[in-house]
Amino acid sequence: METYLEAKNTLPVVNNVDVLVAGGGPAGIGAAISSARSGAKTMLIEHFNCVGGIATSGLMSHWTGGSEGPIYEEILNRCQAQLWPDENADHNLWQHINHEKLKLVLFDMLEEAGVIIQLHTDAANVIMNGNRISGVITHSKSGREAIMAEVVIDCTGDGDVAALAGAEYVKGREEDGLMQPVTLMFKIDMVDYNRAIFPGSFETKVEVPRGEIQALGHRELPHPAGHVLLYQTMVSGQVMVNMTNLTGIDGTNVRDLTRAEIECHRQVPKIIAFLRQYAPGYENCRLLETAAMIGVRETRHFKGLYSLTAEDIVEARLFPDWIATRNQFNFDIHNVKGPGLDANGAQAHFQSRGKYTIPYRCCIPEKIDGLLLAGRNISGSHKAHSSFRVMPICVNIGQGTGAAAAVAVRDGIVPRSVDPAKIQELLLSQGVKV
Repeated sequence: METYLEAKNTLPVVNNVDVLVAGGGPAGIGAAISSARSGAKTMLIEHFNCVGGIATSGLMSHWTGGSEGPIYEEILNRCQAQLWPDENADHNLWQHINHEKLKLVLFDMLEEAGVIIQLHTDAANVIMNGNRISGVITHSKSGREAIMAEVVIDCTGDGDVAALAGAEYVKGREEDGLMQPVTLMFKIDMVDYNRAIFPGSFETKVEVPRGEIQALGHRELPHPAGHVLLYQTMVSGQVMVNMTNLTGIDGTNVRDLTRAEIECHRQVPKIIAFLRQYAPGYENCRLLETAAMIGVRETRHFKGLYSLTAEDIVEARLFPDWIATRNQFNFDIHNVKGPGLDANGAQAHFQSRGKYTIPYRCCIPEKIDGLLLAGRNISGSHKAHSSFRVMPICVNIGQGTGAAAAVAVRDGIVPRSVDPAKIQELLLSQGVKV
């Protein structure tokens, strides 16, 4: 590959904070609020024009699973307390997302906690002092700038900051590196709720006049699309559609992401035509909007001090160094080669002993100091990742790492040296339950 040597620049240091959170998705929200509420001067940088990540920019339909957590529950409660025009008050939809409302609720929570928010900002490089990260170089409309921090929490999903810092990782599943497919969420309206079907999982079989809907999707939709996932919204007649699908995509490669955006957009009208023909109540459905970002499920798995396993989740293990508790979700592994559920996934038939915890060690990169991981980029196996990658659990992990970062700053030590008992004391005071 042809190379070009970039000239060295003198960059302005635009902020010096205790804790810098990179990425404003569910994990970043939990981390920033927890850190700021714990007394640390906290800044959050985010690529998009709002916070929330896949929950807002990605048009995710709902908060999945049965997890508990004070910041996560506060988000739900604050959204539910506001009934916007055209919304119905169906309490069965309490986990479903009104994306515009959620954006404002998250802005309010961050600002009330005292978090410094900077949107339209990407992490372009890191500032290292030996093996310790001491800041992040950002790129935005204001150019390249430096933000210094005692602790950086990587909540970018793909672990962009950790990768720039040299933290070790693998991609995808252990045996071949294949990663779960990507999806572009979209919203439709003009759906007759009195007749409409809402298959909510790959294993949901619904008989319609022309046959079984999943079998019809597998036969009629363009490969690798082929499953039917449709979710009610807070507004009657509107439905969130989770049916575009593209395999063989590396979410850390910009050319792959570009191809994914184009191909998934091309799948949308074909899916709408399918719904009009085969799904009762969808005869007149039409496109309202597509997400501003492709949904990437899996990329880098970083090497931490401990790697969470599928057995840890099934056994609902209570780790002595827990920093996120009461997490519950199945093994939601989308087929890496086509539509539907991977052979190693488990949804309707998922069995576990209860809710599980995330140990602090999963959030500490093995060889890099001053850095914490939060969200789907923490240390865990391909199968375990398919459970902890979902949004409520990412909020909980973020809350735990935010508290850990605040303790590290308060005690003047690197995160790996923090006594987990001190983090747990702080989290219990924030309302976390074991």
